[in-house]
Amino acid sequence: MARIGVDVGGTNTDLVLETGAGVFYHKVPTTLKNQSIGVVDGVQTICKMAGIATSEVEIIVHGTTTATNITIEHNGSECGMITSEGFRDILHIGRHKRPHNFSLHFDVPWQSQPLVKRRNRISVAERIVPPTGEVQTPLDEQAVRDACKLFKKRGIDSVVIGFMFAFLNDAHECRAREIVLEEMPDAYVTLSSEVANVMREYERFSTAAMNSYVGPKTAFYLRDLEARLREAGVGSKLRIIQSNGGLSTVDACAKRPVRILMSGPAGGVIGGASEGEMVGCGNIITVDIGGTSADISTIPAHQIKIMNPRDTYVSGHPVLTPMIDLVTIGAGGGSIAYIDEAGGFNVGPRSAGSEPGPACYGRGGTEPTVTDAQIVLGRLDPDMALGGDLQLDADLARKAVEENIAKPLGMSVIDAALGIIKIINNNMALAIRSNSVARGVDPREFSIMPFGGAGPLHGVALAEAMSAKDVIVPVAPGITAAVGLLKTDLQYEHTEALIIELNAAGASDYARITDAVTSLREKVAAELAADGIPQAAQKIEVVAECRYHGQGFELRATMPEGDVTADNYRTITDSFHDQHQLDYGYSYRDAEVELITLRAIGSASARKIEIPKVQKTDGSSVDRALMFVRTTTFDNGQTLETPRYDRTKLYAGDVVSGPAILIQHNSTTLVPPGYAAETLAHGNTRIRLVGEA
Repeated sequence: MARIGVDVGGTNTDLVLETGAGVFYHKVPTTLKNQSIGVVDGVQTICKMAGIATSEVEIIVHGTTTATNITIEHNGSECGMITSEGFRDILHIGRHKRPHNFSLHFDVPWQSQPLVKRRNRISVAERIVPPTGEVQTPLDEQAVRDACKLFKKRGIDSVVIGFMFAFLNDAHECRAREIVLEEMPDAYVTLSSEVANVMREYERFSTAAMNSYVGPKTAFYLRDLEARLREAGVGSKLRIIQSNGGLSTVDACAKRPVRILMSGPAGGVIGGASEGEMVGCGNIITVDIGGTSADISTIPAHQIKIMNPRDTYVSGHPVLTPMIDLVTIGAGGGSIAYIDEAGGFNVGPRSAGSEPGPACYGRGGTEPTVTDAQIVLGRLDPDMALGGDLQLDADLARKAVEENIAKPLGMSVIDAALGIIKIINNNMALAIRSNSVARGVDPREFSIMPFGGAGPLHGVALAEAMSAKDVIVPVAPGITAAVGLLKTDLQYEHTEALIIELNAAGASDYARITDAVTSLREKVAAELAADGIPQAAQKIEVVAECRYHGQGFELRATMPEGDVTADNYRTITDSFHDQHQLDYGYSYRDAEVELITLRAIGSASARKIEIPKVQKTDGSSVDRALMFVRTTTFDNGQTLETPRYDRTKLYAGDVVSGPAILIQHNSTTLVPPGYAAETLAHGNTRIRLVGEA
């Protein structure tokens, strides 16, 4: 049976299909008004390419930016919130953190772009008290009904319910939801205890508010896509990749879309890690450069990192959901170059996207982009984009760069285009440093892995900027994120707050921990079973999130096997001390350790896509892959006659010396003078300085 991975970006939708006959790749323009149209069109087309019927597709794994785009464009649902009396302004107050400590002119996103407007935040009487979660003040049910009447009057159909200490006892939140659905049967309702069942009311409320903010539109998109696929004769399972890199069902993601806010970039990181394994390179810095953004992640020793919860912000709002550790900036092929009011030369973060797209697309765009600059420099051939399927206009590209940058700054068109490339490369280099050097990682021990449609054009320049050891270009750079979708597993997570001083714990505390672990395992197992995963194939891990007494955030620690007892609880505390030593360089072995949250992570292995090996070189000349020769301008200002090679005709072991350009349907790789590109076993490419081993 066939499997398809579909990754929707801001400019293009990338697809990979695996069948018994091989692996097929395809790209189609993203349909921004309704992404599902482009997805269905791409699925039908790639099935025709493979010579199979759409009914033969077993599973489609999808990476989507729908939820992410809603947060970026600030066009989510109008939300209402029901919260505890006296805590109406938690979402406004936040943590009193200044985004920029020494600036008097800064934006506070949770105030300037609130997820729930103040007038729509209604407080009701109720109180649950710690540490046991006992009810002190019963829920005022009439107040909840009155809030619903107000919401209906204002046309609000997305409701957040967030009560203080609901993470200890969710009875009031559950009852409030029942009332809301009685009064507003079609409402989209989010409970804070369901999306972030942990302490810290601001972060918990913010996560719940984000879920309701993006929920209705995301749920509509996912269910619309599912329906359109059925209409197109695709009866396969549809799975969505989550921010943590695991797969989930449409229903689960429609209910908790906060889990897929970083769905799009996650596939790229997983795809990059798998490419690293193929070439035997464990230390990888992935740089996924699409049409709109660049997503950067550091992968040491094959280990994909999960972001610390204190750093998981989306559009300035804290979101307590596991996310792969990455940095996203507005730097892509469609990033627009412009001169600001002060005369400064800038590139991005604004993007031309796919509609109208770069000027060279001939769709009405007149502003110069990075893609236009690449064409002016001869690095992209207008007649070879997407294998010739996308015809570009070099004259429009040159005109855009000349009129908007070159003439106003009094420089040549070539220098203006070089400036655009240098600025975007510097922007990306700064982002790479923030995800590596700033965290104690030495880029000299890592390989840069550029992918996405635009990535391999920038790979060597980024490696030079970071002093990385070499550049690894994936087999299908423009489709790597889609390939990553077929390299991941099903995954679900559940949490339970349990605040216990482990050093002073007694038998009753150990019993509470054991009972909570059992309950979490049952919840995760039930979700996996509902997805058709037999018990024997289920893998469930429980971790303890702990801190030193008085600390602000937690670190993950290992749980002992079986029941927690006085004999084995030190497995947790010792693991926490070790992790603290690893992360911060010190630990306090005699200090009190608090257990704050238990987290159960359930997974089930899925069949991984197998990338076939390419033919080994027979010693013949690489001229077999030569297409033509054209002039190209490089970063040092040299304009040289540069041969173009068909990358798909290069064999394992072939070495192409720069200057050269390797062309394939989904991407273009730039090999500057002084560098050599070696084709590896699966068709990957390693680019190094000539003479380096």
